[in-house]
Amino acid sequence: MESLQATKRRIQGTRNIGQITKAMELVAATRMRKSQEVAINSRPYSFMALDLLANVASMPNVILPPLLLTREVKNTLVVVIASDKGLAGAFNSSVFRELDKFLESWTSDVQKQCPDIGCPGGFSFVAVGTKSAKYLERKGITPIQTFTKVGDMTELDEVAPLSELVTAGFLSEKWDKVTVFSTHFRTALRQEVLQRDILPVDTARLKESVRDIIPEHGRYADLHKSLDSFVTFKKEEYIIEPSATELLTALVPHLILMQFYFLILEANASEHAARRMAMESASNNAEDLVNTLTQAFNKSRQAAITREIIEVTSNI
Repeated sequence: MESLQATKRRIQGTRNIGQITKAMELVAATRMRKSQEVAINSRPYSFMALDLLANVASMPNVILPPLLLTREVKNTLVVVIASDKGLAGAFNSSVFRELDKFLESWTSDVQKQCPDIGCPGGFSFVAVGTKSAKYLERKGITPIQTFTKVGDMTELDEVAPLSELVTAGFLSEKWDKVTVFSTHFRTALRQEVLQRDILPVDTARLKESVRDIIPEHGRYADLHKSLDSFVTFKKEEYIIEPSATELLTALVPHLILMQFYFLILEANASEHAARRMAMESASNNAEDLVNTLTQAFNKSRQAAITREIIEVTSNI
């Protein structure tokens, strides 16, 4: 049986761990709210830009830029967004499971369609977050580039290198499609992994990404009521100088940047929500363990006292 001193040390150690996890829970909750606020505050601007894109692209005699045109998919770029840090429950593993399913499904389809010679095309990967880079390395995949330390208060300038890499590769036809695996923040208690196609640009998908920033329930859920004023595109006539084509050429890359910005902010909020839940569970487990150890300590102490009393009375 464990000594009373050893049990006492375990109780104190568990209490200390419980205090740490409780503090981490509060920090994660605060950071989650900040990530949400940043994303939601930039939403009206994004909807106005989307409105302009939808109207200008539908004007007659407009030559659409390459980023708006679909072509045969020979190569696909997969962007995997995970976290830099751990202690976030199943946040990272959920993303990796969906990625594995996607790759297995693609491999199965290729074998069915081209069992002998194989089909042309393949995948390139970009890792966002240290955990995604390490996961790809374990699978024997070397990402084209890795972006790390995309923190809680992400700025547009920090996301720009990722957006520029993806856009330049699409324009140079290194890849014909860009898909992103990231975590969608539905509520503080529920996050899910989604696969989103970024390129070629589709206005409906862009609009949906901006809409998804607002959670279904909780502090900001009421903002869904104000969406109609932004998401209802109306036909407007613009006088554009120098030309609508040049405007689209400049506007579309910026909207791609904003979409990556939103995806990373949403992933950050999801990460902190998952970490808050994990730390809350750890705090509860620590409290239960302290109670169990305290009961064991009290029983052992009472047994020791009883033995001493018996020894004293037996010598009288």
